[in-house]
Amino acid sequence: MACDLWLVPLVDVLCHTPDNPFAEELAHYNDALAAAGLPPVPVYQYMPGLSGEVAPVAGFDYDALHFLRRVYLLQVCGLPVTPVDELGGDYEQLLEMFESTAQQSHLVWHYDHAGAYVPVDFPHPLSNEELLAGGGPLGSSQALLRELEFVAPSIGIDPANPPAAPQPPTAPTELEEPAVPAPYDPSPFARERHVWLGLHAAATRSLAQGSMIVFS
Repeated sequence: MACDLWLVPLVDVLCHTPDNPFAEELAHYNDALAAAGLPPVPVYQYMPGLSGEVAPVAGFDYDALHFLRRVYLLQVCGLPVTPVDELGGDYEQLLEMFESTAQQSHLVWHYDHAGAYVPVDFPHPLSNEELLAGGGPLGSSQALLRELEFVAPSIGIDPANPPAAPQPPTAPTELEEPAVPAPYDPSPFARERHVWLGLHAAATRSLAQGSMIVFS
C-alpha cells in the first residue's frame, strides 16, 4: 500500500484565507501546542518562491515505513539491528515491550496515513483526544530529523552526506494502490533507506521552507 508525504507551506496566502483546507487541523495543533506551553504553528509572510501550493515531497510503501520504525526501536533499545524480509512478530513485541519508548519517538509514534509534523521543536509527540480522533499524535520536524540522523548509520547512511532523495510521486497515490517502486539499492536495508531518504527530504525542507509535513 502506498503512503505519500506532502509539504504544506505555512504562509499567510494559504493559512489566512477563509477556504484554507487545513484550518481545522491547524486549530487543533495550536491547541495542543498551547497546552504543552509551546508557541503556535508559525505562519510566515509571503515570500517569493513560496506560493502556498501544497506539493508531494515523497512516497513509499506502507510496510517499509514500519521496517524503518523497527530499526529505530532496535537501535534505541540497544538491540542488534538485523534486516528482515517481512514484518513479523518481533516488531509487535518491540512495540509492546518498549511502548513508552515508542510513544516518545516522533518517527515511531505517528499515524501512517494521517497527521502532521510541524516546524516547532518539542521533545515528545503531542497527543490529546482531538488529535487522536483526527490525524493522530502531532510530531515535530526538528525532532523527526534528529531521530533520522540517529538511525541513519544503522542502515548504512551517512547523515551528514546522505544520498540524493528519490523523486516525489507525480500524482497522489491511493491507499490501496501499490507504491511507486524504489530505485535499485543492493543494501539489505534497501526499503528502510528508501523511506529514510523520503522522510529526510521532507524534514529538511519543512525546516528550510517553513512547511508542515502531512501524511496521506
